[in-house]
This record gives sequence, structure tokens and C-alpha cells, in this order.
Amino acid sequence: MSNISIQAGQREYHPAHEPHPENGTSLGFWLYLMSDCLIFAALFATFGVLGRSYAGGPTGAELFDLKLVALNTAFLLISSITFGFALIQKQKGNLKGTLTWLAITGLFGLAFLAVELYEFAHLMHEGLTPQSSAFGSAFFTLVGTHGLHVTFGLIWLIVLMIQLGKHGLTRENNRRLMCLSMFWHFLDVVWIGVFTFVYLMGVL
Repeated sequence: MSNISIQAGQREYHPAHEPHPENGTSLGFWLYLMSDCLIFAALFATFGVLGRSYAGGPTGAELFDLKLVALNTAFLLISSITFGFALIQKQKGNLKGTLTWLAITGLFGLAFLAVELYEFAHLMHEGLTPQSSAFGSAFFTLVGTHGLHVTFGLIWLIVLMIQLGKHGLTRENNRRLMCLSMFWHFLDVVWIGVFTFVYLMGVL
């Protein structure tokens, strides 16, 4: 008998029926990003409603330093570019180059957080706190939520760099790198909305 015969009642094995973790991970991560979009959409809507309720306290036009915010925006946008360079090195199979550009990306991310914390401290010193007005509550909730996402992204970046250092550019690590790339670029898009809707419109 042929050695490929199948016993009665036994299902034939088809490789095409194997699960594809890449597709499952991508779909799951896109669903997560969509849920995050809903969260930020709700926060933007809340700020749109409450952003002019100053309760006699300081306004954005009085407090916001656009030069500082523009510098912070540059840090985050440049970090997105350096992440793109890391992906280019990944495509070339250059592990050292990938890790180098990821480290540079992390440094720009840390610089962004440092400036944001400085700004928060300055605003609180000038009298704007989450308790001072509805404007303050909406501002710190929206901008702080974005900052928490950047913090989470940096932790993810560090863990991924450790995994890359141990195991190299494996299929699993490449998939994780692509997911982090989507997350990082998503944070850039959200921040552009924050810069435009909160800061630029706030000083008008």
C-alpha cells in the first residue's frame, strides 16, 4: 500500500489549514488601535466641550508656550523617522543597525516625556491643575493619556530591544517590531491632533 494512505476516519493534514499567527496578531492589534482611537476621540470631544470653561482661572492663551510645544512635537516626529530607519535596517537583516536606531528612537521618546513633565510642572506652578477648572481637567486628561501611551511605548521598546539582543531578528520579533511601529506612528498622529486642537487653537 502507498505510504501516504490515510486510515479510515482520520482527517487528512492540510498545511493550508494551519493557523497564521501573523494574521491573527495583525488583526488583533488593529482592533486594539481602533479601540484606542475611540478613547482619544472621546477625550478630544470632551476637551471640545470643556476647553473654554476656565472658571475664572488661567487660559491656554495665557499659559501655553508654543515654542516649547513645537520643540516637543519635533522630538516625537523625529522619533518616528528614526523608527523608520530601524525598520530599514531590519529589512536588511542588520541587527546592530536596528538596535542602534531603536535606541535613538527611545532617546527622542524620553526627551518628549521630559519636556512634557516640565510643561506640566510649569502649568501647575502657574495655577492650572486638574482641579482648577473644567479646562484643566480636560487638558491634563487628554495630554496625560497620550503621555501614558508614550511611556508604555518606551517600556515596550526596551523589552523588544532585549528580545532582539537575545534572539535576533526572528519571525516573532519582526512581528512585534511591526506592531510597535504601528503603535508609535499612531501616537504621532494623535499628538498632531493634540498640538493643533489643544495648543494652536488654545492660543487663538
